Amino acid sequence: MPRHTIHIENAILQLKKMTHSLGAHVEENVGRAVRSIINRDAKLATEVMHSDSRIDEMEVELEEECLKVLALYQPVANDLRLVVAYLKINNDLERIGDLAVNIAERSVFLADQVKLAIPDEFPLMAEKTQWMLQHALDSLVDLDSVMARRVCAVDDEVDDLNRKMFYTFESQLGTGPEKLRPLLELLSASRYLERVADHATNICEDVIYLIGGEIVRHRKEALIIPMDQVKKSGSKS
Repeated sequence: MPRHTIHIENAILQLKKMTHSLGAHVEENVGRAVRSIINRDAKLATEVMHSDSRIDEMEVELEEECLKVLALYQPVANDLRLVVAYLKINNDLERIGDLAVNIAERSVFLADQVKLAIPDEFPLMAEKTQWMLQHALDSLVDLDSVMARRVCAVDDEVDDLNRKMFYTFESQLGTGPEKLRPLLELLSASRYLERVADHATNICEDVIYLIGGEIVRHRKEALIIPMDQVKKSGSKS
């Protein structure tokens, strides 16, 4: 095998490891931010906020490594798609990390306020959003376009739950002025979760592009799973 090919394969393998490591850190922080809201755990929320600096460092390191591969090896075809996809996924992961911090900041505030009954929609929305993030990263590891399409389909369910959170907020507006600010903060946390789901969808769209070179962004019809591929990935759902 030519030396150039060996070097670029090793470099892309390194990008893959760095992306997976960043994804694991981000996924963990989203989970901890959600738990801090539900359990009114300000200490856990503070840990999420402090650990975000490590995610920022990892994002910069990965971007620099991607740029180095582009400059040194001038990849083409599949290799170029891989590097571009990792650059875009890197950006989405960093933004998800920021959103986890935003949720944690809401949690710190809520911990000192009048105790609110968390609407059923919030933990359900958190569960679906974390499922989306986990399986978006799994689809990247396994290069599974069917799984990536399944994740994209769940985004509409998260959007619907976010709308229901707003209706719940409206219905509780008259229950006492002391609840107004906490309700607003909880609604903000719900909105941040919805945006995490949007970024998980972006990652899946990049995975689909990575596998087949197909751009499915803004094309809902392209996210329908072909029947001949349903059985191939059926055991992973």
